[in-house]
Amino acid sequence: MKVGLFVTCLVDLSRPGIGFAALKLLEGAGCEVVVPESQTCCGQPGYNSGGRDIAKALARKVLAEFRDCDYVVAPSGSCSGQMKVATVHDLFRGEPDFPEFEKLAAKWFELSQFLVDVLKVATVPGKFDGAVTYHDSCSGLRELGVKMQPRYLLQMAGARIAEMEGAEQCCGFGGTFSIKLGDISTRMCEGKCESIRGTGAGTIVGGDLGCLLNTEGRLRRTGDKETKVLHFAQVIAGGE
Repeated sequence: MKVGLFVTCLVDLSRPGIGFAALKLLEGAGCEVVVPESQTCCGQPGYNSGGRDIAKALARKVLAEFRDCDYVVAPSGSCSGQMKVATVHDLFRGEPDFPEFEKLAAKWFELSQFLVDVLKVATVPGKFDGAVTYHDSCSGLRELGVKMQPRYLLQMAGARIAEMEGAEQCCGFGGTFSIKLGDISTRMCEGKCESIRGTGAGTIVGGDLGCLLNTEGRLRRTGDKETKVLHFAQVIAGGE
């Protein structure tokens, strides 16, 4: 099984350890993993800002890089939603290359979905002794239906899930939303941080680095230096 790993530009530039954790998990599950060195962005920032031509150019680049893979996996519900939903239902609908993007979307999975729903893993290499609270990112939850999969994997690693109030509420990142509407984004994130601290878990886990960076930034700016902020791949792969 040839699996293409779409690392995501944010992971590559900010937290490459998440990409290595995803690689470890996929290879440990028996996949032949390929990571095209030329990969960059899925095109979502451009798409969200109205730059459809930019988004299309980047989507075609992704297609060329991963066309020959049996599956494509990304440690991100946001990028996965872009490739599985926006490119198919909006950007390329009615265009000559639409069938190719439809095929790409069908074999593209967010990491926890792939591990649980496709590979049906029974074990993970990481061990976590303690409680975590989980933030459901908007794209993963609403576009892809990612909810129980990361929680199942975290529990497999030994973590206890302490659900926060408003786990499904947006953290305020929203890609370019946090740039365009910074004040609103900040207030949203403050609410999320209050919910995190209310669980007493000490560790916030998520599946999208954008959400995690946004949340970690607000936690640190408000004086919280203790709460750990981790991608679920880091936890279940071990060596957080």
